[in-house]
This record gives sequence, C-alpha cells and structure tokens, in this order.
Amino acid sequence: MSRIIKKLDLYILRHLVSTVLFSILGLCVLFVVVHLLENLDNFLDRKTPPKVIALFYLNYLPEIVKLITPIAMLLSSLFTMGRFSTQNELTAMKAGSMSLYRIMLPLLLFGMSISAGQFYFDGWVVPKANRFKSDFERKYLGKGRVETSLYNVYVRDTPTRNLVIRYYDDQAKNGTGLTMEEYSSEQVPRILRRVDAANFTFDSVKNVWQLTNAFEHRFQMDFQVRPVTSILPTMTLAINTTPKMLMQFQRNTNELTFPELKEYIDASERGGKDVRQQRIAYWGEYALPFANFIVMLFGIPFSGGQRKAGLALEISSAMVIAFLYVACIRIGQTLGLAGDVHPALAASAPHILFLVGGCVNLLRVRT
Repeated sequence: MSRIIKKLDLYILRHLVSTVLFSILGLCVLFVVVHLLENLDNFLDRKTPPKVIALFYLNYLPEIVKLITPIAMLLSSLFTMGRFSTQNELTAMKAGSMSLYRIMLPLLLFGMSISAGQFYFDGWVVPKANRFKSDFERKYLGKGRVETSLYNVYVRDTPTRNLVIRYYDDQAKNGTGLTMEEYSSEQVPRILRRVDAANFTFDSVKNVWQLTNAFEHRFQMDFQVRPVTSILPTMTLAINTTPKMLMQFQRNTNELTFPELKEYIDASERGGKDVRQQRIAYWGEYALPFANFIVMLFGIPFSGGQRKAGLALEISSAMVIAFLYVACIRIGQTLGLAGDVHPALAASAPHILFLVGGCVNLLRVRT
C-alpha cells in the first residue's frame, strides 16, 4: 500500500513540476521576445555580437523568473488539480482511501521547497544578474555608462558629517579632491571642523582613508568663527564610508544582494536619511518568496474541490487572486509608511493575511 501511495505522490509531482516548468518557460519566452523586439534596432546599430546578446538575456532571465514564479505556481496548481478532477483521477485516488489533504501533501511540500530555494535565488542570484544586465544596458543600449570612476560625489557620512569627493577611481581605490565637514548638531548645524585633501587612498588593512597634502580647519564656536588651520603632508581619516559603499550608492537597489542592501540602508540611516520606505521594501523582498507556497493554498483547493470548473474559470480565478495579492502587498507597503509598525511587520502583513485566508480556504474544501 505504501508503495502505491509513493508512486501516486511521484505521479502528482511529475504533473505539477512539468506544468510549472512549462509555465515559466512560456512566460520567459514571452518576456524575452517582447524585450528583444523593443531593442533590436539598438543591438543592430551598435553591432552587438550575438554571443553578447545571448549572455545579456541569460542574465535577464533570473529577474523574469523571480517575478513570474508565483504566477506559474498558481496556474500550475490550478491546472494540475483541475486535470485530475476533470479526468476523475481524484475520485479514483479517494476511492483508494486517500483523502484530498493527503493528495495535496506532495504539492504543498513542493511549494515550500520552491519558496525556500527562491529565497536564496532572489537574494543573491538575481542581484548579481541584474548588475551584469545594467552594465550591459549602459554599454550597448546607451543607458548611461559603466561606472568604474565617480565624479562629484556627495555623501552624508553621519547626520553631522558630510563628504564631497571630486574624483574617485574604484579600481585603484584612490582619488583627488576630498572635503570633509563636521557640524555641531542636526538641529543647529554650526561647523566645527573641515578637512581638505588634494589626494586620498583607502587602506583596506586599517579600514581608513589616507590623505596627502591635507589642510585641517578647526573652528572656535564663539561670537566670531575663528579657524585654526593645520597643514598636514599626510593624514589618516576614519569615517564610515568605504569604497564599497561609494559604489553601492551609485547602483540601483535591485543590483544589491540582501547583505549589501542591508549595509546600504544602514549607511543611509547613519547619514540621517529617512529609510523607512527602503526597510519596508527590504523586508518585502524577504517575504516575497513565501508567495509561491501561499498561492497554492488557493489554487489547489479551488480546482480540487470543484469538478469540471473549466479552463477559462481557472485562469480567471488565478488572475483575480494574483491581482488581489499584488494589490494587498502595495497597499500594505503604503500603509506601513504612514504607520508606526515595524517595517518587517508592514512588509509581511499582506502575506500573513493571505496565508490565513489560504489555510481557511484549505480547511473548507470537501475531502
């Protein structure tokens, strides 16, 4: 008996996995074809080699897969269970003493596995692919340029410390024209110290900036601002901003891995920036992979509990559920900005709401 149940589990999984792969493949092809048609003239004008174009779309696929996997999981669960129902296979399985919950078990376990795997995929694989894709677009599609050097960079290192960098070369880890200003407070900013350096380089061992040809001005805070100037051939400057942060500030957040994104947000917060929106988006990225499992709590019972519901009704139901899910995520993030709840709760509340709704939907189905 256990051998038969095991074979049925593999049979159910085989149908689900094949449907998921077909759905993802079909949607990916659709995205790639549309993008290629939109940018084909640019590729031809810049005489982009076919191998480079293929490599670009290979790195474009992870972002597409990230976005469409929940939809593919929802559609696949609907189609798989709908097929079993319309062909009376569910009836045969139930006649073999398998409850509907037991039939759903391998599907739900597969959904959990996909959610766990996509957590790493979204947090590490997709950002690195986006980084390559963005560099490609800057080089071949005229959307900016590949940034290995920075010009006229303004950074708020802390709420009371500002940095201005005229030129920085990330490959050499050095630059020219650095100015650092320190102030008394955010509320009443009165300058206390200013450092100007002709040249600077980063010491990765000591994690400090080494300045040459520097001028340090210290201001006495009395009725007259009187600077005390020191001329220093060399000087060490210990600040929070590192070369890695400088380059991260120039990139889009979708090009940063989860640890890099957290470091970026923390650095922005140390500089006095309101980062609540970024933190909600950050926790939202953590919660998004669980959508792959949650949508199956709606798709499986719907098709499994209704015989011969019809393909059109199943697709319509999938689109409605997906639309409501996305709408709740957006609304939750907007409400989170206005409220005082923790960003993690604001980002995960829509997922928790749909998880509860999915469990209720699962319990209501007739086994």
